[in-house]
Amino acid sequence: MQSASHITSDSTRLHLPWTTQRPHFMVQSPKFRQRKLPQRHLLLSNSLKTSYGYEFEGIGREEEPATALRLPVVVRRSGRASRYFWDGTHLRLVYLDGGASNCLTLDNGFRKFFQFCSLAIRDFFIPHQVHGHYIDYVKWKFLHRVFSSALQVLGTQAMFRAIGVGYSRSLPSAAALNWVLKDGLGRLSRCIYTASLASAFDTNLKRVRFSTSVLFTLSIGVELLTPAFPQNFLLLATVANIAKQISLACYLATGSAVHQSFAIADNLGEVSAKAQIQTVCFDNIGLMLAALLNILCKNSQRLQACLPFVVYPVFSTIDLFGIYQGLKHVHLQTLTKDRLEIILSTWIELGFIPSPAEVSKEEGMDFPWSRGRKSWPVRVGCVDPNDPIPKLSMLTMKSLKREDFCFICLETSIKGLTRNVQQGILVCLREGAGTTDIIMGLLQACHIRKALLLNKSRWEHLLELGDPIDSVVRDWFKVVEDSRRCLQEDVHLLKEEMSRSGWAVKNVLLNLQEQVRYSLLDD
Repeated sequence: MQSASHITSDSTRLHLPWTTQRPHFMVQSPKFRQRKLPQRHLLLSNSLKTSYGYEFEGIGREEEPATALRLPVVVRRSGRASRYFWDGTHLRLVYLDGGASNCLTLDNGFRKFFQFCSLAIRDFFIPHQVHGHYIDYVKWKFLHRVFSSALQVLGTQAMFRAIGVGYSRSLPSAAALNWVLKDGLGRLSRCIYTASLASAFDTNLKRVRFSTSVLFTLSIGVELLTPAFPQNFLLLATVANIAKQISLACYLATGSAVHQSFAIADNLGEVSAKAQIQTVCFDNIGLMLAALLNILCKNSQRLQACLPFVVYPVFSTIDLFGIYQGLKHVHLQTLTKDRLEIILSTWIELGFIPSPAEVSKEEGMDFPWSRGRKSWPVRVGCVDPNDPIPKLSMLTMKSLKREDFCFICLETSIKGLTRNVQQGILVCLREGAGTTDIIMGLLQACHIRKALLLNKSRWEHLLELGDPIDSVVRDWFKVVEDSRRCLQEDVHLLKEEMSRSGWAVKNVLLNLQEQVRYSLLDD
């Protein structure tokens, strides 16, 4: 192979001013994520001739021409990587998988045409810079939107059929009034719901979104019942529309957070635009599916009447399954109390910060019945005056200092319909507590839980006695003091590692109960 510093041809002499000790670099289209490769600088003279219509014979991952000089520049465009080669007279751009950059010279034109179409479709639906799990999310979104759209068509048809049945006994204007009342009450309920659950859209996004999706599916089932009860059209249609408006409010409120979790280059606008394209296209496929079913049943009025009740269980199940699976691929980088607790517990037990994807898998949908399984759960809020162990809380509050922005105490709560008694750890935040104070408070609580679990049966037995004895109080304050010493060693390194792992450490999102603060009085 020729020397890298001087390459001579019949028509020109090219000086490539690099040495083999310098690193490589990759040039990449803004459409794709940059790969971290070492850098090399390539300077080409103006007289250099560049050709994109040339194909090396046998050039691929394993075999390259002996006469070609591989240049240290790789270009990634439209999902394929190409590398520059110098054959002595021309500069060539060759695909790394064995083809050349000009698809017209390829033997398998059909395969290239199919690949070109698939890449065009991908560019149409998928943003250029997103995390890898976004594709899986779109697949499940496709399943959800198609069958949800088909169900909406069938539900609307059912309501029109109900109005038609009622025409023999009421005026068309009355039917129009019913429709207006239905929409008005639904929008009013949407406003009330959005105002009452504003913070839950941030702290419990997945659970709220899936719950409202179930509500939306049930609303379509109510719409399907309207032909059977035309005299109750206003009641049924209003109930269904209220559920739909609530679901729509949740979808709009959580959409930006979901899109932000996929963006990797502050391209939130592009991700949102692609999401709208996906929604429109997938919904249209659902409309065509519903139209096809109606065409197949057009010759039988009885079959048309039974069609919605036959397909509803199947379509609704597929719809909710698609939503559930799609939300599994939403990895939120924002910090909530539950996510921060998972991060801190992993940090204490295993010594590393889990990624948003790992925490998302551990967090799940956060359904209410999945809570309370952990021993000594951590809660952020205020002290319950009805706590069975008020003496321990009182002594903790008496020991507070001005520099403390939180305090931690034990609590006993009653859970579930069976009235089970459960011991837990309470973190109370002071007014003015910032993000670092919240992280420190939860980190200390996790250290305390680790210490309590070492003597779980002893502590649970002592707390069941109600009024703790002096030895228990001394042991408790010793555990608190030991956990406070661990904070000074962990907190600064912890925030750096969290930021490096992709977490947004600027704020910790808390719900209304967790936002309750205390303040200290001089007397």
